[in-house]
Formats: sequence, C-alpha cells, structure tokens
Amino acid sequence: MTRDFIHINDFVILVEEADSLTKEVDSCFFDEPLIAIAFYGSGNVDLAVKYGSKQDDFTYTKGLALSFYADEKVEFEHTVSPGKSLKCIVVATSLRNLEHLPNQEGEIFSELLGALVKPKDHYVEGPRFFMTPEMERIVDAFFSNNYTGKTKMMFFRSQITALLSHFFGQLAIQQEESSKPSYKAQLNKARAILLENIDNPPSLTELSKEIGFNTTRLKKEFKAFFGVPVFKYLQNERLDSAHHLISEKKATVQEAAWQVGYDSLSSFSNAFAKKFGYRPSQIK
Repeated sequence: MTRDFIHINDFVILVEEADSLTKEVDSCFFDEPLIAIAFYGSGNVDLAVKYGSKQDDFTYTKGLALSFYADEKVEFEHTVSPGKSLKCIVVATSLRNLEHLPNQEGEIFSELLGALVKPKDHYVEGPRFFMTPEMERIVDAFFSNNYTGKTKMMFFRSQITALLSHFFGQLAIQQEESSKPSYKAQLNKARAILLENIDNPPSLTELSKEIGFNTTRLKKEFKAFFGVPVFKYLQNERLDSAHHLISEKKATVQEAAWQVGYDSLSSFSNAFAKKFGYRPSQIK
C-alpha cells in the first residue's frame, strides 16, 4: 500500500495505490470533517463506507467518481484482492476552507454539492457517476507518470484542475438533464453487460433488447450519458485491459489481443497505437 498526501492551495490530494496476491483489508479515517471527491482508476477495488450502525458498499468501483462529506467517525474500508487492486485519488477540502478556494471554486462546490456543504449525518453521499474517458485518462496518468520534484508537482496541479473541471462540468450537464426522462439504470446495465462480455460483446440489437431500448435510443442515450458511442467505449475498455495485461506481464501481446476480443493482431496493434501513441510491443 502506498499513500501520498499532496497539498495544492486549500485542497488535500490523497493518492492511494495497492496490489495484493491475497485478500487484504485496509481502513482509513479523516482527521477533520471534509468535502471530498474520490476518483477510482482501473483497479476496481471493493469499498465499504462505515459510520455508526450504517454501511454503504461499492463492489464495482472502476471508473467511479464519488463525492461525499465525511467527518472523523467515518471509516473507509478497501478490500484489495487479486484482480481488484486499489488506484484512487481523493480531492478533499475542509468546510472552513470553502470560502478561501481560488477561482470561485468554493461557490461551485456550494452550488453543485449543496447537500455536502450542510451535512445532516456523519457521512453524506453526493452525486456519483462513472467517469468519461477523458477523466479516466487523467486518473491513469497519476499512476503512470515519471516526473519528479517540482515538475511532478506542476503536473499534479494541472491534472487536478482538469479533473475537477471535468467533474463539475459533467455534474452541471446532469443537473440540466434532470428534467428529462432518466435512463441511468438501463445505461449502467448496458455498460455492465459490455464489460462482462468484453471479449465477445453482444450486437447493438442484442444489447438494446437486454435493456428494453431500440437501437436508435441506445446509441443516442449511451453517447449522451458516457460521452462516447457504445463500441468506442467498448474499444477503450478493451485496450485499457490489454495495456494492463501486457504492462503487468500477465499476457503476451498476442494473448492480450485474444483475451480482449481481437482476432487480428495487426488490427489490435493499430488500434492500440492510435489510443496510446505507441505499439503494444514497445511496452517494457
């Protein structure tokens, strides 16, 4: 387990990472009441939030952006196990610092996370959603950059600003869309079906039937909700999964291509290079 604290203006940035070959449980608490946003990377760790006699469980965290208020009595318990590692960035600020945040960020917090600014319990969950591909790339960059010293701090500062901008931008869009019919449950089900069948996904027609949509509505609403078309989202997930398999020495390039559903090695290599800027064979 690695746990780093970074101070940027009146924000505290907590960067956590852990891998394990066996099941391990790690708990943490905050020293004072905070408003925070947790961004979960590709690890897909299990999370339990415990406060008093209550407990909230999250069994699928990959790509999750979760806002919350928590005081000193709240326990955040991560269960790390093989295939479910911890990669998490928490951006937090104390209630007393809200009015001191630069660039009107305090006003944004108050406007879009109002229930957290005036909490009524030890733990209050705010808006949560699965991140856009742009947000996921920012989070992944935190765990793969090679910067050091002042350059690393400059990089972190710019990325946190971009990540918060994306988060509040998506939140504003969702609030604007709140008066329209909500398809959140169906779209999250479609996403889960794709991820469970990443190597052999259903067709658009099959997927539409699974969630009770026609194909036109599925394509329109999926892109509006996740920011990319259905199979572009699937391709990103396939390539991210393959990158992890290759970089962690869990599969050869050929094996990784097969495991994520590519029959053609050249097609896989070309798609990989287009997304990451280098070919899978160049990973060391």
